[in-house]
Amino acid sequence: MFKHFDPSLMSFLRELAKNNDKNWFADHKQDYEDKVRTPALAFIEEMDSWIRMISPHYEATAKKVGGSLMRVYRDVRFSKDKSPYKTNVGIQFRHEIGKDVHAPGFYLHIAPEELFLGVGTWRPESNALKAIRDHIVTKPGPYEDAISHEPFTQMYELAGEKLKRAPKGFDADHPLIEEIKRKDFIGVCYLDESILYEGNLCEEVAKRFGRAQPLQKFLCDALKLRF
Repeated sequence: MFKHFDPSLMSFLRELAKNNDKNWFADHKQDYEDKVRTPALAFIEEMDSWIRMISPHYEATAKKVGGSLMRVYRDVRFSKDKSPYKTNVGIQFRHEIGKDVHAPGFYLHIAPEELFLGVGTWRPESNALKAIRDHIVTKPGPYEDAISHEPFTQMYELAGEKLKRAPKGFDADHPLIEEIKRKDFIGVCYLDESILYEGNLCEEVAKRFGRAQPLQKFLCDALKLRF
């Protein structure tokens, strides 16, 4: 049973940031397996029951490829930065409908000096974005409740980009126009590194994800997804 991560995970990520090349990684592939991938998969497996308590339609999939653990390899095709490896651990708990749909998700980001939980949907495609905005217009009360209730605001801050002007087809004088302008609907909860090494890590992560339950439900409702 997974209890917590080991500080050697962060040590590996720091070394990878200093030596982000294929030769170094090849020489330290077993370190990656032992210090990063194996414990991350154990964490994901342990999180499955916790995630399903928040919503039975979300999954924690402990697979080396194609599961909740995001790839260590960067897509450098369109980037000026050709560093081959990510220097963070990304873990995403997705909706059962599949990873290719812009469903709201639960996310854990682990990196030196940058540790946080994310909830919501980042860069939804145009139809999904319009559906969320329309839902805010038709259901303003539930949206305001979701982003302002104390259990959420105690832990999370809303993040992401906004349009400078009201999107086409929406009233610029709408009381929630600043929310309607959002291009991303995400909440971020920053964590202290010490939480990674506590014996009740999964429970603590689940508690924080649970505080975002109303926002996740609102977004799923907007996209006609089960929650």
